[in-house]
Amino acid sequence: MGCNCGGRNRRTVTVYRLLLPNGAGRDYVTRQEAEAARQRRGGTGRIVTVNR
Repeated sequence: MGCNCGGRNRRTVTVYRLLLPNGAGRDYVTRQEAEAARQRRGGTGRIVTVNR
């Protein structure tokens, strides 16, 4: 049985994942960072929002 952290719900963290054509993925804290990384890689790849 997992920890319930004192009865409180865990905080959801949103990250932006850049999915590259070669199958690799990189996580970024802000969409702006993900978009900048995408542009550095020639504008290829997809950015998806992931909640953790």
